[in-house]
Amino acid sequence: MTVRLMSYNVRGLKDDRAALHEVIEHARPDVLCLQEMPRHPFSNHKVAAFAESLGMVWGGGKRHRMSTALITSPRVEVRRSGHGLYSVPRPQEPRGYAWAEVALPGEKPWVAISTHLSLYGALRGGHARELLDDETLDHTLPWAIAGDFNELENGPAGREFKHHGLLDAGPRINTFNAADPHKRIDFIYASPQLTLTAVDMSAVEEQMKVATDHRPLVVDAVIA
Repeated sequence: MTVRLMSYNVRGLKDDRAALHEVIEHARPDVLCLQEMPRHPFSNHKVAAFAESLGMVWGGGKRHRMSTALITSPRVEVRRSGHGLYSVPRPQEPRGYAWAEVALPGEKPWVAISTHLSLYGALRGGHARELLDDETLDHTLPWAIAGDFNELENGPAGREFKHHGLLDAGPRINTFNAADPHKRIDFIYASPQLTLTAVDMSAVEEQMKVATDHRPLVVDAVIA
């Protein structure tokens, strides 16, 4: 059975909210990896309300004032979840990742991770290593790391993930900017045990142009 994974930078929910909902509802994700959700100290209720508006669930937890979040559909079992914080010098904004061990009932679990990497190339390789070294995560399970990498193909973070055996397995589409996509800066890196198949989103082409400033990545994931 497949689990549908979607990664989306939603730019603080500042754009056309109705179009954003249409894009996500068309995709029907089981696991939604979000970047640039509201991140001020009292914004957790906005994450929970956004999940609820989509018929999905946010597991809560301390987000460390960073903008990443991961929400799931009711059909997915979340065994564990949490957040990790990258090392970022002040006064740069907090960067990190949200993660969850997910599985369909009776199926094998895997780790879904939503990340938003730094604008500074000198930091991104180190952030990738911090994520890979996080002992909180189960390294015996397959992983899928999805998000806004703020880099092109074969950038510092991508090279780190590939060096550790993860594959650039997401759709090879330009994701920025949404109205005129001309570069690919959103990626999904996955363990070889996960087979990812891109989902056609052309039916909501016009909505994707105004929903936010990124195009989403949507795939169906199957564990080999």
